[in-house]
Amino acid sequence: MSIRQRVEVRGGAAVAVAAVLALMLAGCGSNEKPNDSHKPSASQGQTSATQKSAPATDGSAAPVEVMATTQGPSGIVLEINSAERDQDGYLTVNGRIKNTGSAVFGNTVPWRGDEKTASPASVAGATVVDNAGKKRYYVLRDTEGRCACTTGIVMIKAGESVPFFAQFPAPPTTTAEVVFGLPTFAAIPIKISG
Repeated sequence: MSIRQRVEVRGGAAVAVAAVLALMLAGCGSNEKPNDSHKPSASQGQTSATQKSAPATDGSAAPVEVMATTQGPSGIVLEINSAERDQDGYLTVNGRIKNTGSAVFGNTVPWRGDEKTASPASVAGATVVDNAGKKRYYVLRDTEGRCACTTGIVMIKAGESVPFFAQFPAPPTTTAEVVFGLPTFAAIPIKISG
C-alpha cells in the first residue's frame, strides 16, 4: 500500500468517525419528555436564583469608615479607610481610589513612583512620613523588587471605585499619626490604629 493510499484510508476513517458522532449527537435531541427527577425542586431553584442575584461580597457593600480624603487630577478621589500597625512591625494602609469624573482615567503611571519594571500599574510610589520621628517610609518590596501593594491599576472607569493597599515598615509605637502621600494627590494626615 502506497503512502497516498494510507492517507486516503485514514482520511476516510476520520470522515466516518465524524459522521457517527454527528448521528449520536443528533439522537440526543429527541422528542422524549424530559425526566422530572433531575429537575431541581422549587426551593432549590429559588436558592440558586438568590445566589446568582446576590451581590458579590467584595467589601464594597458594607459602609466603610473614611479616615481621610484627598483630591487628585480629573475627578480622582483617594480615600483612606484604615492604617493598622501589626505585631510584626508593618503598617498597612487600605483605601479606595474613586473616579468621580465622567471619563475613563488612565494616568496611573505616576502612582508607581520611580519603579520601572518590578511593579507596573501599582501604588508603589506611596509613602508615609513620620513628622515627629522625621522619617519617610516607602512601600515594602520582596526580594524580586515587587511591592507589597496593589498592582494592576491601569484604568479607572467613570464612576468606578478601586480598592488599594500599601504596606510599609511601621513607625515606632509612640507615633500615632503619619502623613500619607501618593504621587498626583495632596498628602494627607492619617491616624494609626494598633
